Amino acid sequence: MTDKTACLVVGAGDDLGGAVARRFAADGHVACITRRPRHLDRLEALAEQIRAAGGEARAFGVDAREEEDTIRLVETIEREVAPIEVAVFNIGANVRFSVGETSSQVYRKVWEMAAFGGFLMGREVSKGMVARGRGTIIFTGATASVRGRDGFSAFAGAKHALRALAQSMARELGPQGIHVAHVVIDGPIDSNFIREMMPDADARRARDALLDPDDIAQTYAWLHQQKRSAWTHELDLRPWSEPW
Repeated sequence: MTDKTACLVVGAGDDLGGAVARRFAADGHVACITRRPRHLDRLEALAEQIRAAGGEARAFGVDAREEEDTIRLVETIEREVAPIEVAVFNIGANVRFSVGETSSQVYRKVWEMAAFGGFLMGREVSKGMVARGRGTIIFTGATASVRGRDGFSAFAGAKHALRALAQSMARELGPQGIHVAHVVIDGPIDSNFIREMMPDADARRARDALLDPDDIAQTYAWLHQQKRSAWTHELDLRPWSEPW
């Protein structure tokens, strides 16, 4: 019987997902990180970075929308790595189209990535957690989780669905020892995407007006460490400068 525990990060990209994986690895968990198979090289680089810092990591090229692949992923980690103590769903799927320009394919794909994938991960990891009577499941939300905006009908629909999933799971699994949390990221994250989209990203970063991925990851670690007498289900994170 291993004394190790695993942290599964679905959607371990270069920014927030990577920061979350590094943080939980630093806390002693085996970071099991996933992205779609075509990004496996970049995922392996993140795993190597974690190992170079003294942590443990395993990279898995998995499409989170595929049911059998997700089932196999969780079974492999539970069997070959360690029991999954923490699972973080961190797929964004942020796209912007007017309603008239939003094809059924786009709407369905965004829902599959940002909502259906979360359901598959949550369902599968909850099985082992319930059997052990403990565990933490965290879903990364967005401003679109709580209010829709023009041009974001697909994204808002998917993020609203993910939030509802988190609420239902928290009510069902909380009495069984599982902490389910939903984090509303209400503002721009300091990321490659934001740096490309915002010409003033450097200036914003200099005055702490962008969400720092490491600071978000610290909050995720804190959620996992909470005592069950005072669990947080939902919280929102935003820079001091963000209007709300």
